[in-house]
Amino acid sequence: MNGAARLVRIASRDNPLLAKVRRLNATPDAYRQLGVVWLEGDHLVRAAVARGWHLQELLLSARYEDDAALRALWPQAATVRIVADALWSGIGSLSSKAPLAALVTWPGELAVLPGRRSVVLDRVQDAGNLGSILRSAAAFGIAQVVALKGCAALWSPKVLRAGMGAHFGLHLVEAAEASMLDALQVPLLATSSHGGAPLTEAPLPEPCAWVFGHEGQGIAAPLLQRCAQRLAIPQPGGEESINVAAAAAVCLYESMRRRAQ
Repeated sequence: MNGAARLVRIASRDNPLLAKVRRLNATPDAYRQLGVVWLEGDHLVRAAVARGWHLQELLLSARYEDDAALRALWPQAATVRIVADALWSGIGSLSSKAPLAALVTWPGELAVLPGRRSVVLDRVQDAGNLGSILRSAAAFGIAQVVALKGCAALWSPKVLRAGMGAHFGLHLVEAAEASMLDALQVPLLATSSHGGAPLTEAPLPEPCAWVFGHEGQGIAAPLLQRCAQRLAIPQPGGEESINVAAAAAVCLYESMRRRAQ
């Protein structure tokens, strides 16, 4: 944004904004009720700004008020909140406290976009796995991620940290019903540790939607039946399966490699 941000100082633990921040960190899907997302740390804040996201609130520890590099971010926020150092250690969830954080508007319930390179997630519940999949999706040219009901909350602080800024470059649909997948209008591809054509040899449609399932149970049977292809990742080392985030990275890279040929 252009112009000077409004500057407000916070010196009370009972400040309503700090209460909101505590709720966002305590309850993974609180952003759905509050309409805002908590970005903790320099990397996430700068990643959002780089993608054109507007910062509702920029929060700074008082000791960093005069930091020139952080002051450069002030014009990107509607309001800058300088938080007393005695309070700063009590907000957020990072063990090593970052000097700044921000609140941005939650994008809300988004519709499935047709014809896009996509990832579909079925009950992926580990925040680290989910964030890693989003990172791979953004890195390898995926436009859209559709998380079905039962997945971890996409915009929770833990998933955001694991995503390392990938959220801001993806169209994210969450808490989706399986029936909404009809709107994708591209073939669904499933990975399976129990059979399927080898990933390195099978033809891959373009665009398509890759489906990744629950860490222990895999893809639910009704969803698997929707898939046009089942593919297996070669594992000559003899392991039964690999982590879902690792599987996603392998599959999405292979898709990208084929497109470049």
